[in-house]
Amino acid sequence: MKRRNFLSLTAGAAAATGLAACGSSGPADTTGGGSGGGDAATYWFLSGPPGEPIRQGAVDRFNKANSGNQVKVTAIQNDTYKDKLKTAIGAGQAPSIIWGWGGGGLKSYVDAGQVDDLTDWFAQNAAVKNKLFPASFGPATVNGKIYAMPAETVQPIIMLYNKEVFEKAGVQNPPQSWAELMSILPKFIDKGVAPISLAGASRWTNMMWLELLFDRIGGPEVFNNAYDGQKDAWSNPDAITALTKIQELINAKGFVKGFSSITADSNADQALLYRGKAAMELHGSWSYGIIKADGGNFIKDGKLGFFNFPAVEGGKGDPTNVYGNAGQFLSISSKASEKQKETAKKFFASILDDTEQQGWIDSGGVPIVQGSNAKIGSSPDKDFLNFIYDVSSKAKNFGQSWDQALSPSAAEILLQNISKLFQMQITPQQFATNMNATIGK
Repeated sequence: MKRRNFLSLTAGAAAATGLAACGSSGPADTTGGGSGGGDAATYWFLSGPPGEPIRQGAVDRFNKANSGNQVKVTAIQNDTYKDKLKTAIGAGQAPSIIWGWGGGGLKSYVDAGQVDDLTDWFAQNAAVKNKLFPASFGPATVNGKIYAMPAETVQPIIMLYNKEVFEKAGVQNPPQSWAELMSILPKFIDKGVAPISLAGASRWTNMMWLELLFDRIGGPEVFNNAYDGQKDAWSNPDAITALTKIQELINAKGFVKGFSSITADSNADQALLYRGKAAMELHGSWSYGIIKADGGNFIKDGKLGFFNFPAVEGGKGDPTNVYGNAGQFLSISSKASEKQKETAKKFFASILDDTEQQGWIDSGGVPIVQGSNAKIGSSPDKDFLNFIYDVSSKAKNFGQSWDQALSPSAAEILLQNISKLFQMQITPQQFATNMNATIGK
């Protein structure tokens, strides 16, 4: 498989699956799980609402039904998860089941022989594979072989807004173009409200803005060329335009004051939105579950609005394109014992049962299971879930989040430079020069 193939889902693939996907979130370390002793399969995943209790529930049901095969979990905060996992894998102490986002991170594990090839297992368990959206296997596939079990939900990056704040500022509708977005900023500022909430200290939250601006202005090829190692790809004029526009947004006080010190793990960015301190936010669809859990009656009172990222005038990218995760992915450590591997595969066959699907739907997610949309109609969140379904299924291109598509080392350099760009420490041209130097390394 050519590497760029798992970066996007074509319209045909999205239509065939009915969906495509995006995501990431979490707080605090916790441990729990079964009583399997030394031969229990260990399982690390992200902590915090809404995902942690649903993941824990799937483990609890499995442990209850399989006394001879137990899974023991550790839940870890999002911002520290990758570093802890990298350290554990490097020390030969990886969990038996590795939760991740697929793509470049998974490829680095494959290249180092740290995860098992599951291709034959899926061939022997066709019912498990056929239950899931075919497109979800893209980020799970490296060099034509499957190294991860797709799981959980489809999560596109979308715009969220506070309808009450919009009304008070005299803004009738969410912006449908970049020019409209820039034009309404002063209306919120005049009311003492930040136009856009952003947890900039987490860096990947800044990256989402660039992903969609690059795509709207130049199409998916702009990033794909950099990903494929094309010389000086980051100096593409469309990339420079996107980088310039984001700094224009920062200079126009588009983001909340002090955004570079706000972390996503604290969910403070969501709180700014539902408390009326910010008008808009660009975030993954998992934010809905966080707001539902933490935001009181904000959703129930009909104050949350949502829309797709606006088009950019004169841009080459299709405005239906989205970025994010085509699911979440579970791999099996090659260092796990045979007993632990057996347990992991049994667990894979058990997940996304009706109870788990309903849990994701109740939390504001769309499970990556064929026909799961049939369960959405009775949900109190059906308007949002159908929006996510439509955004995902109608996307001409569904790109994987950049830091998941790239190798961990390349992603870290990217995030460092994005942070500097957003703090106005480097210019768009300096960003491009810095990133061009990483191509082919």
